[in-house]
Order: sequence, then structure tokens, then C-alpha cells
Amino acid sequence: MKVKLEEVERYERHVNMRLAFRFGVITVTDATQAVIKVRIALQDGRTSEGVAAEALAAKWFEKSPEFSDAQNLEQLRQALGLAIELYRAHGFDTPFDLFVETYAEQQRRGAELGLNPLAAAYGPALLDRAILDAVGRAIGQSFATMIRANVPGIRTTSLTPDIEDTALAGFLAGLVPQAGIDVRHTVGLVDPLTAADRPTSERVNDGLPETLEEVVSYYRGRYYKLKVGGDIEADLARLGRIAAVLDAGAGDYRTTLDGNEQYDDVEGIVELWRRIEETPALARLAKSTLFIEQPIKRAVALSRSVEPLARHRAVIIDESDGELSSFPRALKLGYAGVSSKSCKGFYKSILNAARVARLGSGHFMSAEDLTTWPGVSVQQDLALVSLLGMTHVERNAHHFIDGMSFAPEAEQRAFVAAHPDLYGKQPGKPARLKAIGGRLALGSLDVPGFAVGAEMDFTSMKPMAGEVTS
Repeated sequence: MKVKLEEVERYERHVNMRLAFRFGVITVTDATQAVIKVRIALQDGRTSEGVAAEALAAKWFEKSPEFSDAQNLEQLRQALGLAIELYRAHGFDTPFDLFVETYAEQQRRGAELGLNPLAAAYGPALLDRAILDAVGRAIGQSFATMIRANVPGIRTTSLTPDIEDTALAGFLAGLVPQAGIDVRHTVGLVDPLTAADRPTSERVNDGLPETLEEVVSYYRGRYYKLKVGGDIEADLARLGRIAAVLDAGAGDYRTTLDGNEQYDDVEGIVELWRRIEETPALARLAKSTLFIEQPIKRAVALSRSVEPLARHRAVIIDESDGELSSFPRALKLGYAGVSSKSCKGFYKSILNAARVARLGSGHFMSAEDLTTWPGVSVQQDLALVSLLGMTHVERNAHHFIDGMSFAPEAEQRAFVAAHPDLYGKQPGKPARLKAIGGRLALGSLDVPGFAVGAEMDFTSMKPMAGEVTS
């Protein structure tokens, strides 16, 4: 199937977060989301509309202190504007070829604008989801059905010479959508851990958990993602307090460690791990750790082997996964896996998952989050990672943002009605993810399009800053 991108409407939503979230070098107390609605033309003369949404995040795509947070957000808007220009000029093509045939130019022109590869990829990541949503609505097929039948036309190209078309076709056809997925709760660097960390005067008192102790007893989940900050002594002290909470109440828990590029070199993170293993109070936490995520700054992360750390725990790339060729480069240096993040592009996730399937035992893809807000953003990400076979996924927006509080009441009710297994709504409260038991049900995502069975209220949104409809 070939389609043409005709029009893109760009909007933004803003939310004040219920709790502060610190990761890497930034503490976030409010957030902005990009929302787009596209119209595509089909070759038979029909048109169709689709949507996508993704956080505009500072200090993740680009962490250089040379840029302000506002400049970081503008970089992502530039990446989106550039992708729209290139896709529209390309004319009719398969959904995948709209992505892959403009990929090099997106990166080249992004670099001219000062965008690193990760930031430049943000625009296509949003567009590709909205375009496939429009395709699915036009032909009455769900995301899983379209990917299994390869409706987008996913294929190997000179950008992915290590992937064979025959193996790729078999991989796609063999994918099976999961009925549910476990939540891996994010513990940020400033999250309160116990009641002593959350004085009465600071409490939100909105009915949701505010400390890690409360999270453990409220959601009863098994999986936790723990942020570390690059200071060995401070990281050890905080991990010790986290371990005390998890050991006491989380049962047979599992964890991952996320360095967010806070360590300068592999020696630093190896030393942290050595100290973790030597600390009796961290024995259960050490045993529970499944893998370590991007602990080393991207400037050097792919310049030296991580084998000294990989001997202890598997290591994955995240921020260093800027280009389609990044994962194969990382494999040669001892990395065992790569993250799936919708903000990096769902085609990249699918191609990397096919690589993992070919590599076999000892290699994996993890499902990570860059604050996928409840609604369109979280649903499209859940549809992707569950289809790719991942059994647990980092989720954080449902904890740091109060459900769909950013959306009008009517929109919230529409999403609850369309996806009653995923959301619940109590009187006087916003629609919230149903994560009790540490698991999300995904059956209602099986709808025509890309996992969205309700309509957003675009009249309640602001036009994207500095942009007009295309």
C-alpha cells in the first residue's frame, strides 16, 4: 500500500506534574507533549486521518549544557517540522519507505540545524505512528494485524545490511500480540522512599501513592527501574534505602539500573557494581538486577568495550541508539541489548527486535519509557512493545502525572469507554491507568489503526509553539 502525507496539524499540551521527577541532570516538575493529527491520501482517492503524541523532553535527546531546556524543546519541534517537509515532498510511497527513503536527508539536514541523531529522529518517530494509524483506520486493521502482514512494507535496505528480507518477513509474521504486560515502576533520583521523606505539609493527597513504600503496597508490582546518578557513594546510599523498602514489601522483585549517561567511563560503573556486590544490605537487590541501562556518557559509550561490566550484568544502549546502525556497533563492544522507546521510532524498534531474534540467546530488547502520557502516547507504545514480545515495560507517567488530568472531561470519558481494561475513572478524579497488581491489560488496543479507539479533543490544545498547520 502506498500513501501520501497531505496535511499535519501540530499541537501541544501542558501538565503540572503531581511529583517531581529527576533523571540524569534534570528535575522535571511540569511537562509538555506534542500532539499531531495527519491526513493521508490513498492511491484509490480516499483520505484518512491518524494521530500520535509524544513528550517534548529536555535534557534527554540533547544533554549538552550549552542548550537551555527551552532550546531542547525547540530542537524537537524543528525535527518534526523537517520530517513533515521531507515526507510531504516525497509523494506516494509505502509507510516504511516514507521513513527510510527520507532517513539520510532527515539526519543530514538535522545536523545542519545542530540536531544530534537522536533529536533528529524525533520528528519521523511521531509522523510514522500517525501515518500508520491513518492507514489502519482506512483499511480496518489493527496495529498488530498490519505489522504481522507487513502492510507498512518493512524491508531491508542499505541502512540495515545485516538484516535479510526473508528472515525479517518470518519474524514479522511470527509476532503475537500479548494480552497484558507487567509494569516496571521508575524510581527517580529524588523520589521519596518512605513516609519520613514525605512530610504532611508536602503531600499531594490525591489518592495515589507518593512514596516507594506506598507504590509497593498500592500497585503490588514485581518490577522496578532504579535511577543512579554517577556519584558512587551517593548511589550506594540511595540504593541501600531502596533495597530496604523492596526487601521488606516487594516479594520476589526484579530491578534494572539506569545510569542515564551519568558515569564517565566503564571503570566508574564497574566500581559501583563491585561495591553493590560487596554490600550485604544490597545482596537481594544485586541478585534481582536484570540489566544495566546506558550508564556511560554517549560521547564515549561506543568508543570502548563494556566487557568489564558485561561480565557482571548485561548492558544495553539507550541514548547511544541514535541511528539505525548504532545497535550493531554496540554489539561489537559487548552490549547485549538495546531499548525500545517510541520517541526513537517504532520502525527502529521493529528492526532492532528482528536483530535480537537473529542473534538469539544472550541478546534482548528492553521496553523503556520517556514519559508516555496516558492516552494516545502510552497506548501506541504498549501496542508496540507487547507485540515485540516484551513481558515488562518501564512506565512512569502514571506515577508522576495524575492520569489524564491534562485532557477535558469528555475526552477522558471517551478513552475510559473505549479502553475500559486500561483505564478507570472515579467521581471527581481523572481517568487513570489500571495498574493494580503491577500489570496492564491490553485487549482493548486491538482496534483499527494504531491502538487508539477514542478521539482527542484538539480544540482544547494549543497550536505548537512557533508552528502553523502544514
